[in-house]
Amino acid sequence: MNSFLAPFKDSHLIKIFISIIAFLYAFIMNAQVEKSSDLYKIPAAKDSILFERTFNKCEIEKLDTLIAENFEFYHDVAGIQNKEEFNNAVKNNICKNPGNMKRNLVSESLEVFPLKNNGVLYGAIQKGKHTFQEKQNGIFKTVGIANFTHVWILENSQWKLKRVLSYNHLPYTE
Repeated sequence: MNSFLAPFKDSHLIKIFISIIAFLYAFIMNAQVEKSSDLYKIPAAKDSILFERTFNKCEIEKLDTLIAENFEFYHDVAGIQNKEEFNNAVKNNICKNPGNMKRNLVSESLEVFPLKNNGVLYGAIQKGKHTFQEKQNGIFKTVGIANFTHVWILENSQWKLKRVLSYNHLPYTE
């Protein structure tokens, strides 16, 4: 067998061919949807409502329309919360002093992956990074960064946030 492969050992053509195959395999295996697709835009818009409206502007009533009844939130610092506990945490912690905290999506970090059952779309996984800012002396200062993964599920033709992983919370350094 060694003698059969020996002529190809130093072949640039074989190396190029293998590189092309590896590139195409990586491209095909990446199931992230295009940023111009509706499936990308829907969770991105929901993310904006979730954080811009409820976290940044403390419009807590918006949470009920976004979050599934059996919602679960897993946080690497604050633990596990259900829908009621999460709503109370937003209300009593983040929105205790409205306008003093902000969450910002890290540009270009958002990725969306479809969830299908026998070819039928039933949800999406959304992941990315976000930074957190606190108002200090009247100016917002970025104090932290973290990763997030959201599972959005279609329930009665409505997108609902069902599971959240919020992890790798670190102090922010530029």
